[in-house]
Amino acid sequence: MTRLLASIAALGLVGLVAAELLLRPTPMDRAGLVALLGGVTVLSMVLATALQRFTRRSLALGVLATSLMAVVIAGLAVSAAAGAMFVNAHDLRLVLVVLGLGVGAGLALALGLVRPLVTDLDTIGETARAVAGGDRSVRTGVDRADELGATAAALDTLIDALATAEHDRERLEQARSRFLAAIGHDLRSPLTVLRSGLEAVEDGVIDDVAGLVPTLLREVDLVGSLVDDLFLLARIESDGLQLRRERLDLSELADEAGEALEHVARRRRVSIDVQAPSDAPVDGDAVALGRVLRNLLDNAVRHAPDGSTVTVTVSVATTSSVVLRVEDEGTGFPIERLDELFVSFVRGEEARTRDGAGAGLGLAIARGLVEAHGGTITASPGPGGHITVEIPGAP
Repeated sequence: MTRLLASIAALGLVGLVAAELLLRPTPMDRAGLVALLGGVTVLSMVLATALQRFTRRSLALGVLATSLMAVVIAGLAVSAAAGAMFVNAHDLRLVLVVLGLGVGAGLALALGLVRPLVTDLDTIGETARAVAGGDRSVRTGVDRADELGATAAALDTLIDALATAEHDRERLEQARSRFLAAIGHDLRSPLTVLRSGLEAVEDGVIDDVAGLVPTLLREVDLVGSLVDDLFLLARIESDGLQLRRERLDLSELADEAGEALEHVARRRRVSIDVQAPSDAPVDGDAVALGRVLRNLLDNAVRHAPDGSTVTVTVSVATTSSVVLRVEDEGTGFPIERLDELFVSFVRGEEARTRDGAGAGLGLAIARGLVEAHGGTITASPGPGGHITVEIPGAP
């Protein structure tokens, strides 16, 4: 408000200077000009103060009142100037008639401009209230090139973002529920075996206790492996993962992973074929990258049909990156699941038929470890499972 009043006062001073330079008035005329321009300036400041408070109550009435007052001030100034110039009564009435016509035209123009403005403002307000009430399908529909249109577009963008966020939250909540159900199943199965075995020993119904011990130990290992996966995933997602980087040969790691999964593949009558150059240098953590390779191979072997081959290919794409591909002959990943395949709490195994249950942490862990190395991991749609990993190469 202070800036507005200062601007009006400055305009009054500019008017006095302009009159002095253009009219070169006599001392008597100068006094009249000072009185006239000063009066118009003071009246404008008083009306501006009143309108400033008035426009906060109603924008439409404020615009109309501002237009009316602008014409009225101009009319009073012209009338006062005409009187000071001794314009005859007939000419003065003509001036007033023309001013009256200007007032009417100004009000009609202001009203025409205000009506769509108020309509669009009401639409924006109703849209905001609907969104606050939980409706994410409503949009303003306001199409303007001015600031009000920009505000409406920003509100529509905000609604789109809220709708997307709520959809993602619902999807993740559903995935979390499935994840917890899978974890519960994976824990329940070995715990049930452990409890049954221990109760049998306690009741004395098993004579060969020593022969039961390896079975119980395998179930303990299953529980421990699941707990380790959960802790590792928690460290990845909390940025608490510590990598011990060194120059590694990804081809050698691929060979080791293939050998480690050979017994699992043999039980499922699946063969593993590792195709790698003699040297594929990367800068990474041997344990972490080995875990990535084993997780990807385990996932491929589990989904490969009997008698098929899982192929692991390592290639040096450029001097700055090494590419690893793991491919199986299973059903592959549906295209609609590719975006969420590596998301935490989403089981990638749901995309393909799987024997047995599982929490599906392998792909989420693989993604976290690859990204921690500055690499990328992607999947391609079926038929066949295709996962590609690209890791920065070592100099």
